[in-house]
Amino acid sequence: METKLAENIRSWRKQRGLTQEQLAEALGVTVGAVHKWEAKLSTPELNLITELADFFDVSVDALLGYRMKNNSLKAVTDRLARAIKSEDPAGITEAEKALKRFPHAFDIVYHSAVLYMIFGCKSREQDLLDRAAGLMREALLLLPRNTCQAIGETSLHEYLSTILMVSGRTDEAVEQLKKHNTEGVYNDLIGMTLSLVCKKPEEAEPFLSGALLDSLASLLQTIIGKSFSYVQCGDEESAEHLLKWGLNLLDGVVHPEETGYPDQSRGYLYTLLSLVYLKTGCEAEARETLERAADYAARFDASPNYDARSFRFVSGTENYHLHYLLGRTAKDGITNVTGMIGNEKLTALWEEIGKND
Repeated sequence: METKLAENIRSWRKQRGLTQEQLAEALGVTVGAVHKWEAKLSTPELNLITELADFFDVSVDALLGYRMKNNSLKAVTDRLARAIKSEDPAGITEAEKALKRFPHAFDIVYHSAVLYMIFGCKSREQDLLDRAAGLMREALLLLPRNTCQAIGETSLHEYLSTILMVSGRTDEAVEQLKKHNTEGVYNDLIGMTLSLVCKKPEEAEPFLSGALLDSLASLLQTIIGKSFSYVQCGDEESAEHLLKWGLNLLDGVVHPEETGYPDQSRGYLYTLLSLVYLKTGCEAEARETLERAADYAARFDASPNYDARSFRFVSGTENYHLHYLLGRTAKDGITNVTGMIGNEKLTALWEEIGKND
């Protein structure tokens, strides 16, 4: 327990205009004893603490400078969360006390597990890693009691696999991830571990290719949504930069001479870029850009190819097909996108280009 006893003895002695010698004489102790109290070299015995409180006319709590901690479940959880954020080693002691007080509280078990994981992974101390693994497994059992949407089974299994990996139990870590790899949620981590740690590139390939495809699909949807948000907020410059970055990204991951799913994605990005040009009064650029969108849609519709291997760097995914469900054809998709955007000029321009296409 940390108190302010030394500071308070010195402060109240000075407030009363006493020297250390005078205080020592009043209490019947040596000057050296008072000096050690104020220098934090020793602590008065209990009977002397009560005499000091009486002498200064304060309560023992006030003399000690002790404040009772708020030990409610929320307050303790908040302290553990702060210890995680600051990587405060004192959090480990706090965690053990909390686990004794709230042994079946998900929040306490989870935050304690994360604390042990952080310090165990950094120090490579096996005792800390073992404690982290045990607590993480316990957190998984207590997961139905979790009320925080930001924490879920996915993150807990990933944390547990990380702990196992750092502990040198790589095979067990990979099997842990594979067992819970619903919809390929751990493809990237499994693939990286198999490739980098296990030196098994052939086994890693389908996981890495699946992760790459999922990441690209997610990123493209994010670019489309965020660029349109920029337009709605009047920030056409940011929208233009983001859309051009997306197009450059596609250029880097497609087979130049092969028709495939990326052509559909290009069409949607160019459609939004055309909207940006219309918003900034660049009519000629808007038309040219939307015509380019129409060209990519026509190229795809002439030879539809939903095979994931139309992307570069993708292999081992024979059963992995991509479908963008915005229309029966890529051209229909652009028509539907312009309808969702709801800009009259863009819709009229697309109707004109679509007729001539």
